[in-house]
Amino acid sequence: MQGAKKPSRRRFILGGLAVTGALVVGWGVTPPRQRLNGSHHLPLSGDGVALNGWVGINKDGTISVAMPRSEMGQGVYTALPMLVAEEMDVPLSAVRVVQAPIDKIFGNIAMLKDGLPFHPDDTGRLKSTVSWVVGKVARELGLIITGGSSSVKDAWEPMREAGATARAMLVAAAAAEWKARAEDCRTENGHVIHADGRQLAYGALAEKAVTAAPGEVRLKSPQEFKLIGHPQPRRDTPSKVNGTAIFGIDARPPGMLYAAVRMSPVIGGKVGSVNSAAVLKMPGVMKVVDYAGVLPEKTGAGAGVAVIAKSFWQARQAALAMEIKWNDGPLAGLSSAAIYADFAAKLDKEEGYAYYKAGDMDAVESKAAGVAKSLKAEYRAPFLAHAAMEPVNCTAQVKDGKVFLWAPTQSPGFAVEVAAKVAGVPAENVVLTVTMLGGGFGRRLDVDMVAQVVAIAKLADGYPVQLIWTREDDTTHDVYRPASLARFSATLDAKGNVLGYDNKSASGAISHQFMQRNLGLPPGGPDKTTAEGEFDMQYHFANQRISHVIVDSAVPLGYWRSVGHSHNAFFKESFIDELAHAAGKDSVAFRRELLAQHPRHLAVLDAAVAKAGAAPDGRAHGVALHQSFGTIVAQVAEVSVEGTEIRVHRVVCAIDCGLAVNPNTIAQQAESGVVFGLSAALFGAVTIKDGKVEQSNFHDYPVVRLNQAPEVETIILPSAAHPEGMGEPAVPPIAPAVANAVFKLTGKRLRSLPLTL
Repeated sequence: MQGAKKPSRRRFILGGLAVTGALVVGWGVTPPRQRLNGSHHLPLSGDGVALNGWVGINKDGTISVAMPRSEMGQGVYTALPMLVAEEMDVPLSAVRVVQAPIDKIFGNIAMLKDGLPFHPDDTGRLKSTVSWVVGKVARELGLIITGGSSSVKDAWEPMREAGATARAMLVAAAAAEWKARAEDCRTENGHVIHADGRQLAYGALAEKAVTAAPGEVRLKSPQEFKLIGHPQPRRDTPSKVNGTAIFGIDARPPGMLYAAVRMSPVIGGKVGSVNSAAVLKMPGVMKVVDYAGVLPEKTGAGAGVAVIAKSFWQARQAALAMEIKWNDGPLAGLSSAAIYADFAAKLDKEEGYAYYKAGDMDAVESKAAGVAKSLKAEYRAPFLAHAAMEPVNCTAQVKDGKVFLWAPTQSPGFAVEVAAKVAGVPAENVVLTVTMLGGGFGRRLDVDMVAQVVAIAKLADGYPVQLIWTREDDTTHDVYRPASLARFSATLDAKGNVLGYDNKSASGAISHQFMQRNLGLPPGGPDKTTAEGEFDMQYHFANQRISHVIVDSAVPLGYWRSVGHSHNAFFKESFIDELAHAAGKDSVAFRRELLAQHPRHLAVLDAAVAKAGAAPDGRAHGVALHQSFGTIVAQVAEVSVEGTEIRVHRVVCAIDCGLAVNPNTIAQQAESGVVFGLSAALFGAVTIKDGKVEQSNFHDYPVVRLNQAPEVETIILPSAAHPEGMGEPAVPPIAPAVANAVFKLTGKRLRSLPLTL
């Protein structure tokens, strides 16, 4: 009999957090571990020496900075080096990035803390205590993840501390060389300069700085910033323009073979039988691999068979030609209609988990006195695919007890763990190269494709194998943004004041599935992503209740850019407009009344509206305001309707994201978020019929094309507050802004996504 599996430290800590509260709280009051020095060496080349776990320096004065986050278009290869360059007083051009090792100091703490289901206005002791403990748990787990719009937010302190410490060590080394006081030295442009004019370049001090005691380490104040807050060009742009940038699909290890897959067309289906005799005789075909058993449940990569060949074309043609009999399984009758019907039934019967309550809704609902008008509405949103431009791919080589991976992944740690598990080797025997990502949007947080390719490469006789999914594979085997159904009810008095506001929604839970797939944790408890964007709004209603019913999803679910905010903002901001109309008030004025206690939100709203001005004849302005990932965004969409076509001409996007590290990339992310969100608002829908995804490629899952893209004008409000997220917050407001404009033009209230007339 096989012995019980030894629990991992990760599972122990998370279990302790949930079960042994007293012990965890006692442990939680101790200081969190430092994030400056790790247990693995910084991978430096040549004469480079490491000054701490984040920063290394070469004799020529170039600075190496550990990069623990994946570059997928959001600009972290520029923004994160800026933090170190600022504190070290070196030009940004002197900084190069090196891939961070798998080390706990690089774990993403901000993302896990942001996942706590507390209202932003909550300043109570429970929130602060739980946040502190979860921050410590996150430090122990050390999950290296790029997601949750958290890269700059998480790096803001540790990377600046690393840069400032390195600078202090260099100053100490120079002071020792001159037999001077460190206080008499300053730094500028990669040099330590004494008050008497003597100076030494950082490179000349590198080796001595390694053993120098840094003394007092002081972070710069915003008034001292020379780089941070000033627009910087993207450092990854030239390589993307000239074609030298390496994405996952560009990996070319010597002797590489290719793999194509056929996956079960029915969700949850299995391989029945395979007749591979004919395809094994096709040109270039090397092997046929059934990779059954390597994937956890509810992944995008369903059960299937792969073909290894000398070229991708040969592999794909052989995969298409294979005779496969599928066992469709119990989900062969699943449909979108049945899923929505189940949501409605659950909303009828279940109270759900109340994420936020204020006042006394029961008293409001039991009394008709003072109620002049009642309003009810039901909204829905469909499943969505990620549709990143670089299709799903990964390259692996299994040889001599080691695994070599070339992966465009958002989750390096998970990629290493699943590769080790599938190959049957220790995690330290997995060598991972994280390439650039041709779009992530949350899809590459999952590592199902890594498990697939390692299982295939195990049978490739030591040759590296590149697995590529077609667009059809990608669209039909995604981990999807959940479908959702939301109900609203409200009562108003004769003056248009809202007496009571109730919102209950139903959907699957992304985090439950993700944690089970990647951490082996059983699902349970509330999942903030289900109700975020509904319960955490800043509109003030004296009496309100926001709750959610989790409905287990047979469809694989995953984090999609802006997650629950992506559809819940549409629900909430559309219904706010309905309330304004019912109250007989202008939608902007109505919002301003509700935001009286939130001056930052008011400022963002006013900035967007002022910049937008008046709508031209034949067009209308729709407004939406939403906070996600710590960032407040207001959008005004300028819309026209021609027949049944909704056309968005211009979008004004005002943003308060705290201190803007690189305003250049913030504006780019705003533009990207508007176009991404608009694609979903106007066209995006994944539907299920007979257990299968009906969409397959851009002909039936379209995105906004160049001639449909609006002009986007971005306003970044000045702030000295801690930087917040920016990769996702521009996505949620666009759908309701467009829908609210359509209502002005047509009088039709569109309550389902995508928006159609």
